[in-house]
Amino acid sequence: MLSRNKRRRMTIRGLLSLIVVFVAARAFLRGNYEHLFVCVLTLALFTVPIFVDRKLGIDLPPALETIIYCFIFAAEIMGEINSYYTKIPYWDTMLHTINGFLMAAIGFALVDIFNRSERFSVKLSPLFLAIVAFCFSMTVGVLWEFFEFAADTYLHMDMQKDWIVHEINSVMFNPDGLNVVEHVKIDSLIVNGEDWIAKYGGYIDIGLIDTMKDLIVNFIGAVVFSIIGFFYVKSRGQGKFASAFIPRVRRTLGLKEKK
Repeated sequence: MLSRNKRRRMTIRGLLSLIVVFVAARAFLRGNYEHLFVCVLTLALFTVPIFVDRKLGIDLPPALETIIYCFIFAAEIMGEINSYYTKIPYWDTMLHTINGFLMAAIGFALVDIFNRSERFSVKLSPLFLAIVAFCFSMTVGVLWEFFEFAADTYLHMDMQKDWIVHEINSVMFNPDGLNVVEHVKIDSLIVNGEDWIAKYGGYIDIGLIDTMKDLIVNFIGAVVFSIIGFFYVKSRGQGKFASAFIPRVRRTLGLKEKK
């Protein structure tokens, strides 16, 4: 028989999948194949926790698995299709923070597999295990920003959302050519005959601020999980709060586990 937690997870996944199927059917009837592709991608991503559980032997705690499903749904269906990225302030910031947390959890579980195996002589301390999880999360975050930059540059998309800039601080404005910053407030700006101050409120940054903001909140999420993981390893699973977010390794991919 299925446990209560597993039934609950299946219910959440099933409910979200049903909503995605409805959105996909609506997109198909309207001929919006871009949204249809996003729905198919979402359903494919919903199978990742199942793959991790059955093929890799990693048991995802109910709280963590629920966060993963909600994160995928919030990013793809609500963010992309319902335009929450532009309609709701800080929606993207919230998701990047959660992403930093989730990627640290995945990195933690992957390293823990080898850390507990007899085939590897190196055993990481709780501190270094937390550092590796943090570095894994930040690496994934940086690679994702590379992907966004490439998509914007070569596919002419706008994954790096623009920000309104009200002043520019640059040494290029120094009249003597010195390495001294000059602060220029943007009071007027005409582009192609349009007054951007009246229309947008300032100059439009091309994504640098968004990229740095995403990396900062990814850093925060990674730090939070790394601290949780550190105390989890330190006490070897005795903390109830940490156990709700730490993936458990049932078997180590054919690697004999340390006693």
